[in-house]
Amino acid sequence: MGASESQQEGTVRRRGFLTGAAGISAVLLTGARAAAEQPLEERELGAWLETALFALPASGPVPISRLEQALSRARDDFRRTRYQALSTELPLLLAAADATRDHLTGHARERADALASYAYSLAGELASKQRSEATWVAADRALAAARACGRPAPLGEATRMLSVALRRAGRYRQAADLLLRTSRQLADDPADQARAVRAAMLLTCGYTCAHYGDRTAALHLVDEAQEIGQRISYGPGLAGATIQATRAQCESFRLSTFNKLGTPDEAVPVAGRIDAAVFPTAERRARFHTDAARMYHQLGDDMRTFASLRAIERQAPEEARRPSVKALTTDLLYSSHQPGLKEFAARTGALKS
Repeated sequence: MGASESQQEGTVRRRGFLTGAAGISAVLLTGARAAAEQPLEERELGAWLETALFALPASGPVPISRLEQALSRARDDFRRTRYQALSTELPLLLAAADATRDHLTGHARERADALASYAYSLAGELASKQRSEATWVAADRALAAARACGRPAPLGEATRMLSVALRRAGRYRQAADLLLRTSRQLADDPADQARAVRAAMLLTCGYTCAHYGDRTAALHLVDEAQEIGQRISYGPGLAGATIQATRAQCESFRLSTFNKLGTPDEAVPVAGRIDAAVFPTAERRARFHTDAARMYHQLGDDMRTFASLRAIERQAPEEARRPSVKALTTDLLYSSHQPGLKEFAARTGALKS
């Protein structure tokens, strides 16, 4: 698809998002278009999000149903790794969510708080992908909205995002403690939603423990999450969860954990048990291939490392342009002469022309 066609598609999507959304002015529509018309390759998503979070566009309240539709579309963009499109939509979604919940009371306000929390958690996910400091801001706002709504699922997602911000800052034990404390609050709740949230937090916690070398805790937490996940039916009611404790996703976290523990040889049989095709989203498939690339790179297998990097690009081109993946590509570029590697590096932005 050419650049002009891509911009036209983006304009159509923004019109669809705004059509019928009461309270969103024509001025806001113009602002959204102007932002999107910047050449995509010249926009740095992390900086874009930081600016957006501190200067959200003006918006009035919208019907809850419209907010739910907009959040669903934004989640779909994330899962399909359409991060450029998501970065354009998120500021408007966040502004509308804030205006809507401030306009409501009672149960309607709780619903709007939950949607706002999910939206800010999604912003945190995108910021984290770009190694942006905006993760802190998004996670803090997500947590405040989650506490206001009092529901376990938004609280779990927001807590997990805050733990990611802590982990990225090197505060590994504090991040793990936050996840464990919050997960204990849900331990006695038998509802699938609460169990799903708890399992996701335990998976993240296990990976976090691996950052400070606690092998026993890390693997135990992944095992515990997998045990919980086996008793959960992941249907439409749990669609809001970014991480689902299915067998494949738990194995993927086990792979990540062995990588972080510095034992990639133990990760090899785990990777062999995973069929990337079973992951329901492009974002999760790309995550698996990223972990596989890191595993092979630690093992010194340049050919399989590059094969995994190419698999990321096939599944999710925008994932291949993430800072951490570009760093891995650059590292491989300086140590290997795989055919096509230079072209891949140039195509994904790891090698500047």
